Amino acid sequence: MDKNKLVLNICPNFYRIINFEYFEEDSVTEKLIKIYEDFIFKADLDNREEINMVKRIDYVLGKYIDDYFFRRRMQQEIFRVKVTNTCTNILKTIVENIISIFNKYEEDTKRNIYISRWI
Repeated sequence: MDKNKLVLNICPNFYRIINFEYFEEDSVTEKLIKIYEDFIFKADLDNREEINMVKRIDYVLGKYIDDYFFRRRMQQEIFRVKVTNTCTNILKTIVENIISIFNKYEEDTKRNIYISRWI
């Protein structure tokens, strides 16, 4: 099977992400979509870790499109990402940071649900 078809099978949100209509002056969203597209098509599909990262970045950018609050937070936090000079794979490092920003967002927004008991 063609590699591109395999990638599209792994990424159910691909067309939603690529066809997302954002404001013309929104350069962050444009760059995130470009990073997403570059990463998923350059990923080694024989490596299980990279397949999991492709699935995760697809999920994260799907949430980025759906969740306005996450989009605002990502647009603020993405400028704090640091890449060292000794980094060998810059694209992978940026994707890992995007995923970690999402993980942090999820932790911060989880609500504790308390079950009250009526007497």
